[in-house]
Amino acid sequence: MKRLRITFLILTILALLTAFTVIVGHWNIDPNYSIKFSGSKAEGTFSGLKGTIIFDPSDLAASNMDVSVDANTIKTGNDTKNKHARGESWLDVAKYPIIRFTSSSFSKSSDKIIVTGTLTLHGVKKQIQIPFTFNNTGDKSTFVGDFKINRHDYAIEGNMFGFAVGDEFDITLRIPVSRNK
Repeated sequence: MKRLRITFLILTILALLTAFTVIVGHWNIDPNYSIKFSGSKAEGTFSGLKGTIIFDPSDLAASNMDVSVDANTIKTGNDTKNKHARGESWLDVAKYPIIRFTSSSFSKSSDKIIVTGTLTLHGVKKQIQIPFTFNNTGDKSTFVGDFKINRHDYAIEGNMFGFAVGDEFDITLRIPVSRNK
C-alpha cells in the first residue's frame, strides 16, 4: 500500500511539472507592440495583432506561433494613402482582411533564432523565415525581428503608380510579451 502511495505521489508531481512546463512557454502579446513596414517611398504601421505564442528558447521544438494582424489597420500617416492601401489595387482588405503568420519550425542561428512559417497576405501563402532575438527578462520579454517581403510575391500589383512605392518592403517587429499565468 505504501508503494502505491509513493508511485501515486511521484506521478502527481510529474504531472504538475509537465503542466507547469507547458504553461511557462505561453505568452500574451503586450498592447505596446510595433509592426512597421518601409519601402523606397512608402512606410507605415499595422495594429490589431493577436494570436497564440508558445515559445521556450531552451525547447524550440515545442515552440509555436499563430498570429494575425487586421489588414484594415494599415497607417501610412496620410489618409488618402491609407484609403488606397486598403483598396482593391493594393491590400484589398474587404476581400483579404487578415494577414497571418503560422510557424512550422524554429532553429538557432549564431545570435538569432529563426522562425520558419507561412505568411498569408492578400490571399497568397508563402513560406518565409523571420530572424529574431528574444530578450527574456522573466515574466516580461520582447521578440525583436526584421525581414523583407516583395509585394509581387503576394500578387499585390498596385495601381498605375505602383512603381512609386517600390517592390520590396522591410518589416520590423517589436513584440513585448508577458508570461501567461
